[in-house]
Amino acid sequence: MKKTVSFFLFLVLLCNSAVLMAQTEPEPIKTDADKFQEFFYESLMQKGIENYDKAITALEQCLKIKPDDATVYFELGKNQLALKQYDKAYSSFEKATQIDPKNKWFWLGMYEVSYQTKDYNQAVVTINKLIAFDAVYKEDLVSLYMNTQQFDKALVLINELNATIGKSDRRDLYKMQVLSLGKYQNAEITNLIDQIDKNPKEESNYTSLIRLYSENNEAEKALEITKKLEVAIPTSAWAQVGLFKFYLEKNEGPQAINSMNMVLASAKMDSKIKHRILNEFLIFVDTNPQYAADLEKAISYFDNDPEVDVSKEIGKYYHNKKQWDKAVKYYEQTLRKNSGQDVETNLLLFQVYVETKQYDSLAKKASAMVESFPTQPQFYYFSGLANNQLQQFKKAKEMLEMGMDYVVNDVTLEINFNIQLGEAYNGLGDFKKKELYFSKANQLLKK
Repeated sequence: MKKTVSFFLFLVLLCNSAVLMAQTEPEPIKTDADKFQEFFYESLMQKGIENYDKAITALEQCLKIKPDDATVYFELGKNQLALKQYDKAYSSFEKATQIDPKNKWFWLGMYEVSYQTKDYNQAVVTINKLIAFDAVYKEDLVSLYMNTQQFDKALVLINELNATIGKSDRRDLYKMQVLSLGKYQNAEITNLIDQIDKNPKEESNYTSLIRLYSENNEAEKALEITKKLEVAIPTSAWAQVGLFKFYLEKNEGPQAINSMNMVLASAKMDSKIKHRILNEFLIFVDTNPQYAADLEKAISYFDNDPEVDVSKEIGKYYHNKKQWDKAVKYYEQTLRKNSGQDVETNLLLFQVYVETKQYDSLAKKASAMVESFPTQPQFYYFSGLANNQLQQFKKAKEMLEMGMDYVVNDVTLEINFNIQLGEAYNGLGDFKKKELYFSKANQLLKK
């Protein structure tokens, strides 16, 4: 028992000693560096979870410890910008640049504020600072010059970038906008002439200059540059575009045809330009029929054109001019290419057959189309019309009565069906029905 009491007494004394030691040992003292680090990490954590106000509070504590720390001002600006406190953010970024002007990211902060607030004039000042770090920011400067309507500076910078790093779609668009103002065109003409002298193999400079001269109605100067392009780049299809028009105006058919064929054969030339040239040549051939064979060759370049059926369009051209034999030729050419199944072309062809009274051909082809397109009422109509003209009245009546069932919301076609049915019954000697259908046609005409 005595030993037990002695043991407990020893434990009590030991515990008391430990408590006494804990009470007397001093707490560790945090240095300013430790406090700064804690506040800074706290700001990063709060920013990460979008507690920007708390992040700002932590950063303000950092500044009490280190009032000239550029990184703290930079972080402060980022949080203020997130809260759209634009004036404060700009001031913070600016303070960071004053402390450390060699840090690109601090200037980027100022630029971001200026851009978001659409203060483009201030953005111009800042972006020029950034260009000292990386010339890539010249692209932004072009846009800023456009936004601030400093078009003369924009044009100079666009030309510089085009010459040093190549053209871009955006800069080309900006350049078109500037040149549309007119007063900058002389400067651009001078620039293009200079570029041609420096790099005579760059085709785009010639074409741009030709376009400017053409827009200013300076045809002779445009022709001069076109010929210069042909000498510098003999394979240039663009040179032939200008020469083609010149030769047509001078009525120099062989030369025009040579230029046209070079353009049409070029894989680089835009299809719209090719179509325009073909249309111009078509008009030329209309008054110079000796070149009809060359027109046929020109059309062959468009055989695989997925956008426009050229032979059909030429057929329409002659159709409108009532040159029926030529219209038929090109419609039939179109139908040979698509196995005769193009509905629109067949209907156009049938109209020409009516105009030229080719009723045998019309009757045969219209009946064939009825079989291929049994719900297309126009084909029944043309079949009926042709058979009436051939005095095949029973056949006409049958085709017209079948086709009438498919006429929907087309009053003109319905009138024509009734007229032809009247003609069919007249030929069959059924005058009562003849009058019935003629009467229906008259009633529809009065509506």
